[in-house]
Amino acid sequence: MRVVEAFRDAYAGSPQTVWHAPGRVNLIGEHTDYNDGFVLPFAVPWGVTAAVTPRTDGVVRVLSLQSPGEPATFTSYDQSKGWTRYVVGVLAMMGEAVSGADIVVDGDVPQGAGLSSSAALEVAVASALNDALGLGMTPMELALLSQKAENDFVGMPCGIMDQAASALGQEGHALFLDCRSLASRNIPLDLGAHGLSMLIIDTQVHHELADGEYAKRRAECESAARKLGVAALRDVTDLAGALQQLQGDERKRVMHVVTENHRVEALIGLLRAGAVTEIGALLNASHLSLRDQYEVSAPELDVAVEAAVRGGARGARMTGGGFGGSAIALVPVERLDSVKESVSRAYDERGFSAPRFLPAVPAKGAHRVEVS
Repeated sequence: MRVVEAFRDAYAGSPQTVWHAPGRVNLIGEHTDYNDGFVLPFAVPWGVTAAVTPRTDGVVRVLSLQSPGEPATFTSYDQSKGWTRYVVGVLAMMGEAVSGADIVVDGDVPQGAGLSSSAALEVAVASALNDALGLGMTPMELALLSQKAENDFVGMPCGIMDQAASALGQEGHALFLDCRSLASRNIPLDLGAHGLSMLIIDTQVHHELADGEYAKRRAECESAARKLGVAALRDVTDLAGALQQLQGDERKRVMHVVTENHRVEALIGLLRAGAVTEIGALLNASHLSLRDQYEVSAPELDVAVEAAVRGGARGARMTGGGFGGSAIALVPVERLDSVKESVSRAYDERGFSAPRFLPAVPAKGAHRVEVS
């Protein structure tokens, strides 16, 4: 395993433990997590593998196989920069339980595709340290710690969805998560049994959610909740009445969040009823809401969704925080080539860079990797 070999080369010893944590794709439930709502993500086959040995001298050494060179060395957490802040932030949140570490990470999550490589990195490192130090933290506790690292150390006000999907994902299942109570359950998602495939369409438009737009949307939701007298937008039960009290962007944001929560519940109902082929309409409705009410789409995402449906997809929508990244399309297996050709042709006609297509198969969440 190359992450182990790299660890031995960098630090002249074998890692104490090695953990893998996946990225995620969100089936439905976008921008609902930080509004105490419902989400339905699943882990993907790509992720981050972390080889870790704790230290006792307060020194942190971090090497990424995606950034060749010498390990970055820190004697203070404040010295970390760029991607290393996601790693060092995890150690910082663990407090006195950890006093330094040697770490090598290796990832294959497509960067900038909205598949949450940052959460995979955080959860992989947190899980490895938890194992190596015998802290006994549960997967949800590790997800919460990783979220706190991203919120408080990196400065990205994300919700819990990404880290929870990475930590708790189960092969062949989507994760239904109540972001208020943190209650979760795995929902079987066997698309192949229904002749379907979930296709990720990576627009190759790379985005950086920490640029302020994500935080702006969250602030708008919190402001709207205060005006409506509720703890979070999840608590809005009279949508028509709520909309009468609001104006402008806040009105739009509430419209999206409330209806998106209902779409999550409706989609789960269809899955339970075995009506998997019928979930496409909910994906389409989610995209329109994200485009028009939440205003987080992008031309490349809109074209991908429209062209996918035109090519034979039963439904499609942008996934992730938005402003670029990926869309997903629910496609009958026999129409996969047609959908890819339709999207590629639409991109070429508009002068967009060629998209990348990836199969979205529900994968296993964070787990220890046995090293021989």
